[in-house]
Amino acid sequence: MKRLLSGDLPRSKVLAVILVLVFLGLAAAPFIFPGTRSLNVAAKVAVFILLVASYDLLLGYTGIVSFAHTMFFGIGGYGVGIAMSKLGSGWGSLLLGISISLVVSLAIALAIGLLSLRVRAIFFAMITLAVAAFFQILASQLSDFTGGEDGLTFLLPELLRGRLTAYYVVLAAATVLFLALLRVVNSPFGRVLLSIRENEFRSEAIGYRLVTYRTVANCLAALGATAAGVLYALWLRYTGPDTTLSFNIMIDILLMVVIGGMGTMYGPVLGATLFVVAQNYLQDLMKLASGATSGIPLLPQVLHPDRWLLWLGVLFIVCVYYFPSGIVGRLRR
Repeated sequence: MKRLLSGDLPRSKVLAVILVLVFLGLAAAPFIFPGTRSLNVAAKVAVFILLVASYDLLLGYTGIVSFAHTMFFGIGGYGVGIAMSKLGSGWGSLLLGISISLVVSLAIALAIGLLSLRVRAIFFAMITLAVAAFFQILASQLSDFTGGEDGLTFLLPELLRGRLTAYYVVLAAATVLFLALLRVVNSPFGRVLLSIRENEFRSEAIGYRLVTYRTVANCLAALGATAAGVLYALWLRYTGPDTTLSFNIMIDILLMVVIGGMGTMYGPVLGATLFVVAQNYLQDLMKLASGATSGIPLLPQVLHPDRWLLWLGVLFIVCVYYFPSGIVGRLRR
């Protein structure tokens, strides 16, 4: 287990138990939580764990704030969607779409890194925001290729058309790629990223080229997000601007990183799981609570399901106040 986790053990019994429960819950989700909705939630949790972990490589380990992560997420989805819808539902089309999306993401991430990571952090964040907005507009305007606002619906190879098979392919791929990211951050390269985050001037003084390490980190994070986009498109059999390119998704990613704990890799696991489950079930819980308190003045209105976003915001504020270093950071202390 120590080798599998690259020597980065949970260092907390409670955290270890939670991580095991999350993994077992995802692995047995089709049998423990029957139904299409619960399976969709489980698949989204698996995909977003990978997506948020790849962003944590940037924000938590390197100290880089980027708003282009959903762009790479969308490139993965659109690469598969365009290839499968235009070239057919064969394995060749799928592999071609995945390959092209990874190459495009790598090229864009490399260009952004080399040209923009020399500037101050706030300017890099603004540049990535502009690039992401441009890509979103481009995806909406090139309707002949991207389907415009309606997106693209496509068929998968016959082997992946079963929902159970597709789910376990998504889960297995997300797990392997998450472990790969865990290996990256616990390698000598990851230690250099931490030193750059803590004191970039001292890191540069002892011989590390900051732009090179930051650019490589940006490329690795982009590839992780692209892979997550591919998996999400394969699960949905659809890709569109609202499912991958929306700025709301970027905000959700930031919230998941902060809630779980930045710079931990296990933080994205808890953050993504809690946030996605809350997004999908908090409204139902509030409906039950509102009905149960129908005889109490004002409380049913406060707990009305339409106010679920308000309570989600309250939960986020409580998490930030009581867990300033994230849930994982608090548990490890």
